[in-house]
Amino acid sequence: MKELHSDIVIIGGGLGGVAAALSALKMGYGVILTEEFKWLGGQLTTQAVPPDENPWIETAGSTASYKQLRQEIRAYYRRNYPLTDKARASENLNPGSGNVSPICAEPRAGVAAIDALLAPWFATDRLTVLLNTKAIAVESKDDNFASVTVMSAEYGEMLLTGKYFIDATELGELLELGDVEHVIGAESRAETGEPSALEGEADPNDQQAVSWCFAMSYHPDEDHTIDRPRDYDYWRNYKLDFWPDQQLSFVGPNPVTLEPDNRPLFVGDSDAEFAPDNWHYRRIFYRCNHTGDQYSSDICLVNWPQIDYCDGPIVGVSPEEAKKHLEGARQLSLSMLYWMQTEAPRHDGGYGYRGLKPAGNVMGTLDGLTIAPYIRESRRIKALFTVTENHVGIDARDGLVGAEQFDDSVGVGSYRIDLHPSTAPRNYVDIANWPFQIPLGSLIPQRVKNLLPACKNIGTTHLTNGCYRLHPVEWNIGESVGALAAYCLEHSLEPRTVRETPQTLKDFQGLLSNRFGIPLSWPKEIRETPRLELFGRVE
Repeated sequence: MKELHSDIVIIGGGLGGVAAALSALKMGYGVILTEEFKWLGGQLTTQAVPPDENPWIETAGSTASYKQLRQEIRAYYRRNYPLTDKARASENLNPGSGNVSPICAEPRAGVAAIDALLAPWFATDRLTVLLNTKAIAVESKDDNFASVTVMSAEYGEMLLTGKYFIDATELGELLELGDVEHVIGAESRAETGEPSALEGEADPNDQQAVSWCFAMSYHPDEDHTIDRPRDYDYWRNYKLDFWPDQQLSFVGPNPVTLEPDNRPLFVGDSDAEFAPDNWHYRRIFYRCNHTGDQYSSDICLVNWPQIDYCDGPIVGVSPEEAKKHLEGARQLSLSMLYWMQTEAPRHDGGYGYRGLKPAGNVMGTLDGLTIAPYIRESRRIKALFTVTENHVGIDARDGLVGAEQFDDSVGVGSYRIDLHPSTAPRNYVDIANWPFQIPLGSLIPQRVKNLLPACKNIGTTHLTNGCYRLHPVEWNIGESVGALAAYCLEHSLEPRTVRETPQTLKDFQGLLSNRFGIPLSWPKEIRETPRLELFGRVE
């Protein structure tokens, strides 16, 4: 078995893993970074989800390097595309002009931006990236990780050793492989004290739905109908008790009120820059931003409630069960596409949009589905500190202004507590929040000394994971974790000691602020502004 060694071994090349690698590299340490799929970037690329961000993102609420990531995405279009003069002159160019984010873009733009950020480090001989590589075993000794065994599609089985290990996998896979204490699913109110937690017992199988997203273009004079999916009849007749219509429809529950919300595919002109429909919601390519006639259609990413898969969880079950549910999620998404092509009510009368074409080239696949499913919930470490709804939720704060202020803050974020329908099954749970901080204690396991989480696997609950799981927050978590591992190596300290020694904590926080441009708190005028924005509108 081939063996590789580095100072820091990062398993998982999503946004948290990439950010962790960058901060460790900047501090002079070597990094091995692995990724299960062929692209780095996780929810931005292999899952293709445009960034879900706070409403102040262009000026506040993210790290300096996350701002650089966003600049690189925009530069990719300015460098490679025939932008109109108006689009090229736009300082805050939104390539897709999607409603959900000020920077909706194709996943390949995210891949290119990440590659640009990592590029200078390969020549230093301190960065090794292993794509199409998955962790399969962990060896531990005396509450420390000693090695991680991975299976590489190119190199076969390999043994990775290091001084620190970072779990940046989408599902917190090292937590299970390494027997690290962790939680899955939904906690009870008795456990967490959260007013929105389960009233009865905890339910490990109550997990946010996964969604297998897909992209499509539209060519009204053509027929791109796919083969009838294997499970189409099942999904065509599927209806959850709490769902206002059939699963395959344009009607779903409003996340806040739970009342029926009809959002058709098109409202008016599909070329309009804005419209309150599904086409504009997560549009990732807008042809009117470009000159010439080579682009015959916009491209829309389908990440709608209709493809949220609630038939069972993929964590805490057997590999066979997880595989069944992942295939079920694929079948649901293919069925939604086929239904739109053949049976969906049209905005102009009639049924079926046969001109919808899977955009496989954009997704890096042949069928137009994303490389990987969109993961909203992971295994979560039992941490030194767990963030609950009572720390960030507006109603749970019971009249207090602002979120809990943490002395050990290592970053900030803001997003609604956004829980999609779950595998219980259970309807949306959507709660307004205050802009919050990321406490260092939530990034440190209770027992294991040299493992750190850098994704959705930190010390949150089922509820607060819903607001700590989004793109800029995950990036901030990863960047702070990478810096923490490097800082501990530099000073021969354990993460717990950094947190528990006031002067050392202050020194580390100064490093984050001054060297990495990581904000540790919100400006007062934002900190005391409740996050009420939902889907590009204010509720």
